[in-house]
Amino acid sequence: MTDELLPAALDGERVDRVVAMLTGCSRAEATAAIEVGSVTLDRVVVTRGATRVRAGQRLVVEGDPLRPPAEIEPDPSVEFGVVHEDAEVIVVDKPAGLVVHPGAGHHGATLAAGLLARYPELRVVGDDPIRPGIVHRLDKGTSGLLVVARTQSAFESLVEQLSDHSVDRRYRALVHGHLETARGTIDAPVGRSRRDPLRMTVTASGREARTHYEVLAAYDDPAPVSLLECRLETGRTHQIRVHLRSIGRSVVGDDLYGGARGPFPIERPFLHAVRLGFAHPGDGRDVWFESPLPADLNDLLAGLR
Repeated sequence: MTDELLPAALDGERVDRVVAMLTGCSRAEATAAIEVGSVTLDRVVVTRGATRVRAGQRLVVEGDPLRPPAEIEPDPSVEFGVVHEDAEVIVVDKPAGLVVHPGAGHHGATLAAGLLARYPELRVVGDDPIRPGIVHRLDKGTSGLLVVARTQSAFESLVEQLSDHSVDRRYRALVHGHLETARGTIDAPVGRSRRDPLRMTVTASGREARTHYEVLAAYDDPAPVSLLECRLETGRTHQIRVHLRSIGRSVVGDDLYGGARGPFPIERPFLHAVRLGFAHPGDGRDVWFESPLPADLNDLLAGLR
């Protein structure tokens, strides 16, 4: 992250040029950082590269605007589980803490690099060389299932299924407090926050988003919490976390969206992709896969009453 008080020498300069000068990135990369909301002046998100800066303003650039490499190198040291593989698809069980693919601000170990080491044929699958075969992703702190396409035809089939909302994606989430209804739907558009470029938020200018939930259990000790099954109808960035926060039920351990850890021994959001179902790209049959809760989440549940 870059955090600078702008000197008099930069007074009146275009903000995209200032970002490039201070971070060492290109003007195009500076523009891309602005477009995704990663640049603020005095805590206000910059929306135009032509904006002129003033001496004394605080410029913050979240992450690293330098673009990820055009291609990624295989990394056999990356650890991840595989619950199914065939000629068309690979179903991965991703551990928490692993980033799915490179992006602005992250050039370290990724699932994509680990996949390439194990399945080199993925390099020609998909529409982006830094996301070989990857049709959807999980946040860094979220564990569980995602499907990777092994052929271009499988990739196109899965992208279409995601687009028409026919992929069955279910998650376990532990949230603060108790819900008034046993099941429900959160139907609220999600977009990037103008106040904080690292966050998403419910906003009228966002993209449509729907999350269905069901309460599986409620607990009172050591604090009131509820275990939910959440089913994604759409798949916006941080959708479950943002939607649950919007109804006052933030995910336990989710520091970004108000889910303080409180008395709970957890180092990441309690969110796990537990079930994944889709029409197999090879023969069209319905298939589904499940992943048990990992040890850190299971141990936390065991201590609730």
